[in-house]
Amino acid sequence: MFPTDAVSGSAVTALLFAVTVLGLLILAGVVLRLLIAPLRRLFIPAALVGGILGAALGPYGAGLFPDTMVTTWASLPGVLITVVFAPMLIGVRIPSLKKSYGLVAPQLLFGYMGDFLMIGVPMLVCAALLVPFWDVSAMFGTVIEIGWPGGHGTAAGMGPVFSDLGWAEGGPLSLAAATAGLLFGIIAGMVLINIGARRGHVAAAAGRSGDTPEVLPEESRSPLGRITLNKDLLDGLAFHGTLIAAAILIGWVLQSLIQRFVPGMPLFPMAMIGGLAVQAVIGRTRLGGAVDPGSLRAVQGAALDLLVVSAVASITVPVVVRNIVPLTVLVTAAAATAVFFFYWAGPRMFRDSWFEMSIVNFGTQTAVASVGLMLLRAADPELKTDAARAYALRAPFISPVIGGGLLTALLPTLALTYGPWVLGGGALVAAAALYVLARALRIWKSPGTRSEVTLRA
Repeated sequence: MFPTDAVSGSAVTALLFAVTVLGLLILAGVVLRLLIAPLRRLFIPAALVGGILGAALGPYGAGLFPDTMVTTWASLPGVLITVVFAPMLIGVRIPSLKKSYGLVAPQLLFGYMGDFLMIGVPMLVCAALLVPFWDVSAMFGTVIEIGWPGGHGTAAGMGPVFSDLGWAEGGPLSLAAATAGLLFGIIAGMVLINIGARRGHVAAAAGRSGDTPEVLPEESRSPLGRITLNKDLLDGLAFHGTLIAAAILIGWVLQSLIQRFVPGMPLFPMAMIGGLAVQAVIGRTRLGGAVDPGSLRAVQGAALDLLVVSAVASITVPVVVRNIVPLTVLVTAAAATAVFFFYWAGPRMFRDSWFEMSIVNFGTQTAVASVGLMLLRAADPELKTDAARAYALRAPFISPVIGGGLLTALLPTLALTYGPWVLGGGALVAAAALYVLARALRIWKSPGTRSEVTLRA
């Protein structure tokens, strides 16, 4: 059930050094943002700047960092995202059933509609253009859903599946698509955030400019967390770290149970449910009053910054150039679809904070959950909207199916069995059915009928 393999002292030391270098890259990102005005005007996070610097100094750039270190970095996002999600529901008031429905239902419909479009449009492009003109495999169009919402982990895992189906190039092309999606998700997402800030859609960015001081004056500073326990008992951050550890342990147990029925269930949504269980128990004890959301957010924020810098610094650059022409056509079609869906569906499906609710999904739809959370952090750095909580609540209902779930695993077989025309058309029919359902449930409304942004107190 639990990973109990021995880790040698040298491996732990190598991990410490790899994380130390990531910390230095983030510090370099802070310095570069202080020195370079365009980075401030674009609100580029220091972790993203540090990640790009790490990629430039890696084996596909200057060669300062070896392959072994970059491989270590590439393994960190899947772990760190669990730390980000585990405290999501600890120390917060659990919403009522009605409130939960209002948060989760639009997120679910938005997520599934967007994913079906990421299947349907690329498959139809494959059928109409790529197969006739470039003689690609019928499975070529599946690399978008596998590599974009699924990410590099899913793309790598699907390599043997493609090989078993007689298309060995599927694995490398999925990795190329994942890399292109990661780059597009980050760059286009930041462009959308800056456009949204200028149009007044992003409350957290309203009124910000490149001249806003990066080092806050004394009167504008807020505490990182509150001391809620006597230090003779336990340090405050250590206490909150134990709560996160308990949530992750419960998540591991839940993952082990669910994988008997749903193989491939990721850990992070289960850790979020574990956090809900921790909150339900500790809220009934004397320690319930010692839980400080600010301390939990501090741990969460540190994990998210490390996640961003490690994910970006470990990008496998050379795979982007493989099969560049048909892959570029496919990626361009998927990118246009993602941007269109963001502006078309977002303001119509989310009553409050539509931009923040949509941007986290945009990042996930194009470049996995870690990029979605990074974009949300850029748009809503203090997590004042309900976007993070709604996104976390929807995860257990989406992760097992799409973006690396059961449907993702079946896509190559479906494409080979029924052909790209049938799979693409079927996916668009499913998206249309969800649109009809959204209207029937009165979730889909005119943008003018809902408020622009509502912040939590």
